[in-house]
Amino acid sequence: MFFSYIFILNLGVFNVNIIVFLAVLLKKYFITFGQTLDFMLKRINFYVCVSVICLVLTGFTFKGEEKDAKVKRVIDGDTFVIENGTPKGEKVRLIGVDAPETRRTARKEIGYYGQEAKQYLTTMLNGKSVKLVFDVGKRDRYGRLLAYVYVGKKFINRDLVEQGYAVSYTLAPNVQYAELFVKLERQARQEKRGLWR
Repeated sequence: MFFSYIFILNLGVFNVNIIVFLAVLLKKYFITFGQTLDFMLKRINFYVCVSVICLVLTGFTFKGEEKDAKVKRVIDGDTFVIENGTPKGEKVRLIGVDAPETRRTARKEIGYYGQEAKQYLTTMLNGKSVKLVFDVGKRDRYGRLLAYVYVGKKFINRDLVEQGYAVSYTLAPNVQYAELFVKLERQARQEKRGLWR
């Protein structure tokens, strides 16, 4: 029963070592001498359910979870706002890429090619319906949604790096396309595309 939960939830991001560790932990602390198999399974099911609820409440997502949305406006070359029923909307940050800044802040200067990256993303997304695909972590420390973004079959994160509008920028645990983005950045640099001119 315990292992069926793992397959049902498609927890592909956990490796076998973690599953074995959890099984040993459950056996050591929750299965005492004289308990029946039925009682043991009920107890394991309870702890699995509690664990899943905790993961959901803390913003953990199951790799590949998707959401359809409509883009309200573009903020810069790697951040935009989707409609969510409120006047402000909800901010979305593209996973795995970092575009140059379009405005000066206390910590960052305006970046070369920042306005071009923003204009390109605006052309690609503004007012359009998009598909957001989440990796392991769903939000960043600022509360923004973190997503891979598609307009039809066009993979926007990939396109930004490939065309030289952004650099690859990987933060664990969202590493699904890290190698691809590094490779595309290297190619854009060699071919002097976008900000590499």
